[in-house]
Amino acid sequence: MAISNAHLTHGSPAVRGQAAARLRSIEGHVRGVVRMVEEGAYCIDIIKQILAIQRALEKVNALLLEDHLETCASTAIRSADQRERERTIRELLDVFETSGRL
Repeated sequence: MAISNAHLTHGSPAVRGQAAARLRSIEGHVRGVVRMVEEGAYCIDIIKQILAIQRALEKVNALLLEDHLETCASTAIRSADQRERERTIRELLDVFETSGRL
């Protein structure tokens, strides 16, 4: 699935491209694990592959968070609009709170 220019309004287009490529790779990895499950592969082998997928997703999250901090959040925090600054800080706190519950 191609990324349209309309969806590149947030963050860096280069990072979005990297994230999309990584997610496509993860998608293929997930399909491989589904095949392993369907074919009755050894449980520990499946679990190891799922853990690898989780690590790969964490790397995509880190990539996108870094880009968000360098672009969107950085701009909003420097904004003269106090509500925008507060919204951005709440948004980041919500992300960290959610990730702590996972």
